[in-house]
Amino acid sequence: MVTDKYTFERQSLINTLRIKGISDNKVLDAMMKIPRHYFIDPPYLENAYEDRPLEIGSAQTISQPYIVALMTENLKLKGDETVLEIGTGCGYQTSILCELAKEVYSIERIEELYLKASKNLSKFDYKNYKLKLDDGTMGWEEFAPYDAIIVTATAPNIPEPLKQQLKVGGRMVIPVGKSAPQDLIAVNKIKDGFTIEYICGVFFVPLIGAYAWEKD
Repeated sequence: MVTDKYTFERQSLINTLRIKGISDNKVLDAMMKIPRHYFIDPPYLENAYEDRPLEIGSAQTISQPYIVALMTENLKLKGDETVLEIGTGCGYQTSILCELAKEVYSIERIEELYLKASKNLSKFDYKNYKLKLDDGTMGWEEFAPYDAIIVTATAPNIPEPLKQQLKVGGRMVIPVGKSAPQDLIAVNKIKDGFTIEYICGVFFVPLIGAYAWEKD
């Protein structure tokens, strides 16, 4: 665990997440270990451990820590999974996944954020991730099928390529819907189709790409 001037704030955040219902100790330990301020732009450093989203440039945000924890917890990772992340952003969620999964593949469509995430993640010794600058709605077929998929922007429906690239027995967490709040759902792929679980209402930026609200 990184010990720094933000250690107390990070512990306070973890306590807040527990109070809000996050119970997976592996997720909480990962979020305690990862210094979120490494991923925050200088104007917002003092807000790094507040439980709210923050701007990261390109009209995008780093998600509220509670939402990061909730989505990660709902992936139900055991440690041996291959995970696909759609929307790398600044790389914070990616770092959490690197702590909890065997392999992480993450796609970002905005070059500025792709470069920022690459720089941020280079501060760590992770060897189990790959980043790609591309349309995330198309997935990353080269490394499919995936045990888990996490989508960090809201889609009109579940992109077909992501459904195809999810392994039978796999699980996807994705926000769906245009009007706020959107529905955060967990999608389980079974032999003859999919089952869907409603998690909660959320507020995400729209997914953009071939299988999204807007085309690149």
